[in-house]
Amino acid sequence: MRRERAELKDHLKSGRMSLKDLLSQADSNETVGKMKVLSALEALPGTGKVKARRLMEQVGISDSRRLKGLGAKQRESLLEAAERP
Repeated sequence: MRRERAELKDHLKSGRMSLKDLLSQADSNETVGKMKVLSALEALPGTGKVKARRLMEQVGISDSRRLKGLGAKQRESLLEAAERP
């Protein structure tokens, strides 16, 4: 599972996968669902630790939240916040 999550993060970093694609897999794929939101955001290009935490604060997501545990409104808000420069 660690290897799969590392590959997913690599796909995010390289732009081969978007955050929207990752969130759509969260309910059906156990590996994706157990990934922490913070680590997924940190893997996005141009997003570091500080920006990722700031995004989560804006949306109101706990640091310990996993992708599968996000509600529909949280997912929408997170996608909107991540798209803004």
